[in-house]
Amino acid sequence: MDEEIEIPPFFICPISLEIMKDPVIVSTGITYDRDSIEKWLFSAKKNSCPVTKQDITDADLTPNHTLRRLIQSWCTLNASHGVERIPTPRPPISKSEIEKLLKDSASSHQNLAKCLKRLRHIVSENASNKRCLEAAGVPEFLATVVSNKDSSMILTDEALSLLYHLDTSETGLKNLLNSKKGNDIVNSLMKIMQRGMYESRAYATLLLKNILEVADPMQIMTLKPAVFTEVVQILDHRISHKATKSALHILVNVCPWGRNRHKAVEAGVISMIIELLMDESFSSDRRGPEMAMVVLDLLCQCAEGRAEFLNHGAAIAVVCKKILRISQTASDRAVRVLFSVGRFCATPALLNEMLQLGVVGKLCLVLQVSCGSKTKEKAKELLKLHARAWKESPCLTRNMILAYPS
Repeated sequence: MDEEIEIPPFFICPISLEIMKDPVIVSTGITYDRDSIEKWLFSAKKNSCPVTKQDITDADLTPNHTLRRLIQSWCTLNASHGVERIPTPRPPISKSEIEKLLKDSASSHQNLAKCLKRLRHIVSENASNKRCLEAAGVPEFLATVVSNKDSSMILTDEALSLLYHLDTSETGLKNLLNSKKGNDIVNSLMKIMQRGMYESRAYATLLLKNILEVADPMQIMTLKPAVFTEVVQILDHRISHKATKSALHILVNVCPWGRNRHKAVEAGVISMIIELLMDESFSSDRRGPEMAMVVLDLLCQCAEGRAEFLNHGAAIAVVCKKILRISQTASDRAVRVLFSVGRFCATPALLNEMLQLGVVGKLCLVLQVSCGSKTKEKAKELLKLHARAWKESPCLTRNMILAYPS
């Protein structure tokens, strides 16, 4: 397009700042390009109008046919200046077409395979189709395929992949979890995490994370111990970066509830987290180590967790090393972990080990550098608690002794 061509301002999408290809009106009366506003609403999960800041009460998008025709006419008139004509967009798939597709799939495995293939094509077209599929009950349909023991592995894997890429809304996930098939889908995802192909195990982990994020406290508190066992296996096998982070996310979300800390400890989560933190490649992205530290902090708040932590020969050294090395969040959680074991499990042998491994020096350093106030408080409290054992130690440098709280 020639630079001297002036584009009418009402042709420009307020989000992308480009000419709209498929203008749609939201409930606040503002027009956006469909692709941009769908990403805003569904991918970014925001529910306010970018221009007016008012809540978008209705997610239905009304095509602005008049404006689209004006844009197309303007493009045609300026074709000589290099302006390309915008094609008429295809309308989103209708609910009746989806319902017929699902109904026809019940007759045979061959028709089910065709149905899944057609659904994959529909999902790939645009976000509007995803919302239409959700409204027509496709998540429940796919969950049934995944949970059906008679489904072949190929069909199960295809349905699982589709269920993940459908990007089901929070409301849709809640409906799925609270339906009659709710327990079936969680159990099925666990089985796939255990025995499926690597890609399917990754999708199962990602889906389980999404589902548990919308679960109510009672559903989380009644999770079976097997859930924690399978999460540990996912962390151990490291089938993908996303799957590892999702597995950690699951633990962060569920461990605070009920007896889930004890279930996690019994499943071997603490040892697995320590092994992960010892892997330098895992620490290259700070979000992973941060979540790992959060999990350790949660589990060390119970006696079983602290005992299991101290049973690992490298635990104290690994956690100490991460202080002031990754992020403020990681440092805060690492100090909290050391505070938990230092306060409730203190023995002469443990205090000497912490001294020899540089924990005392690191805590003194925390007091001197820019760090969170709560982190400093925990470090100061632990140092004061064991001042008799640590303060006069020859292991401390003069600077450490000067920084040691009185």
